Amino acid sequence: MSETYTHTKSDPILTVDGVTRHFGGMTAVDVDHLEVQRGTITALIGPNGAGKTTFFNLLTGFDKPSPGATTRFNGDTLQKTSATHIANKGMVRTFQLTKALSRLTVMQNMLLGARDQPGENFFVGLVPALWRKREREITAKAEDLLARFKLLEKQDDYAGSLSGGQRKLLEMARALMSDPTMIMLDEPMAGVNPALTQSLLGHIQSLRDDGMTVLFVEHDMHMVRHISDWVVVMAEGKVVAEGPADTVMDDRAVIDAYLGAHHDTDLGDDSLLTEETYEELADEVAEEEAADDHPKADDRKQDEQEATR
Repeated sequence: MSETYTHTKSDPILTVDGVTRHFGGMTAVDVDHLEVQRGTITALIGPNGAGKTTFFNLLTGFDKPSPGATTRFNGDTLQKTSATHIANKGMVRTFQLTKALSRLTVMQNMLLGARDQPGENFFVGLVPALWRKREREITAKAEDLLARFKLLEKQDDYAGSLSGGQRKLLEMARALMSDPTMIMLDEPMAGVNPALTQSLLGHIQSLRDDGMTVLFVEHDMHMVRHISDWVVVMAEGKVVAEGPADTVMDDRAVIDAYLGAHHDTDLGDDSLLTEETYEELADEVAEEEAADDHPKADDRKQDEQEATR
């Protein structure tokens, strides 16, 4: 096991101790201690089944850890662990499978992410003068974010009509409507064609540049190497290594977790992107663009189901 995973951060925004999760007789997560440095991009990586998404769910209140876990966020110990309470504290997340509401427009999805909407109160909602000003404010904010993520021209389109990459952008933009201190992204590149990958990378880096803390789960080692300030590696539910990307990807425990005996392979080495690989990526882009020109079968089925509810 690596010795790099015990690093103490100078200004951690998130500190967790004793976070475990058992499913029957199996331990899915067993993290003794972890700190996330404020104002950085931290990647959480590991092979399939390492417990990364389960750990994400435990941190953000979408699952409950076993008794004894302690979480400190932004200087406060979180006494309540519901997803709503944690989000209100300033820690929000996106999902590997996007949660855009397909039968609402892009703008309506954005407005749902804003805090402090007096019109949500039944009695206040009866008096437009009490909520119109706030609605104008959050609409202007939503328009600014959509422009930043290059989705403004689609604000009146149904979210279900967007491509997979555009839905990722929408979910990230919607998360920012709540002015989070820390944003957690679960596999932001999953299902995104290479044409949008660079755009997503730029947006993630801009979040850090704006002073936000980013923690993300990702399998794309090239992305991890290029944008991460710090990398945490999980295997079999435990943190086995952490450190700068270049250091961690040469760590024997990390190589063992990912590649077994294939120790000569450099994780995230751009030289592994051969001409054949680039041709495959170009073919994927072409297929994605062709699919975007026609509604997807599963989207139509989902829309039909929602329309009959």
